Amino acid sequence: MRDFHLKGRRLGDAAVSWLRGEVEPTDPVLASTVMLVRAANTRSGLEVFLQRRVASMEFAPSVVVFPGGRVDPRDARPDVEWVGRSPQEWAEVLGVGEESARLLVTAAIRELFEESGVLLAGPHADEVVADVSSPAWHDRRTRLANHELSLAEVLTENELLLRSDLLGYRAHWVTPEFEPRRYDTRFFAATLPEGQVPDDQTSEVDHADWADPAEVLDALAEGEVLMFPPTQVCLEDLTDAGSLAAAATDFADVPVVTPELMRLDGGELVLRIPLSERGSQ
Repeated sequence: MRDFHLKGRRLGDAAVSWLRGEVEPTDPVLASTVMLVRAANTRSGLEVFLQRRVASMEFAPSVVVFPGGRVDPRDARPDVEWVGRSPQEWAEVLGVGEESARLLVTAAIRELFEESGVLLAGPHADEVVADVSSPAWHDRRTRLANHELSLAEVLTENELLLRSDLLGYRAHWVTPEFEPRRYDTRFFAATLPEGQVPDDQTSEVDHADWADPAEVLDALAEGEVLMFPPTQVCLEDLTDAGSLAAAATDFADVPVVTPELMRLDGGELVLRIPLSERGSQ
């Protein structure tokens, strides 16, 4: 068990309202997040691509996050060809039905492309599209973000295969009940494909760059950055991975983690999170 102190007035107000019985819990929405990693000469032995959300955002303003977001049913068309694990195999790994598995995996790949410009897809089973920085690809990315296109349409129109084999499954977090916006989020990891370059060309962030997970955790301890517990724990996992290959593969055991709101004897509100030692496959 670990306790995370509530930081930020919005979180504190939501927690107090919940304890007073003023808030009814909402059903969490399926969502996916991707930790994009690359090899680097750092303390962690790698770097991860992180973004800081715009301060004016209604949800998670100024918080450091990985690229991610909610699922879109339009992405999960059965005519899109997958490389690697099939939707049925991903369903077993994720512990969900096949339809939910399609939603979660496609959301991971779509959100990574929308928010960083990295596309895990290719014309062949052993190839990834090398460069998606052209004006035509930028237009597709913008239309995806504006919900004018689906990932399924992008892939089929460009004769690309969805590279589900490039995703490793790392974590599963559910937003605590007191939060007004709740997400049932799967955390994936992916190694940066050769030839692609992530960027900050999204309206949701004001800063994006590669970072050493260990250094970011130091900055968090010093109060220099804001992040939610799932991001912190995932960064800790990356620092412990030991190698890029280990960081981008499945965890051997991925439990569902749902933080619980607790009031300590002194009156302070904390999130108590059941965390156990885990290993990588």
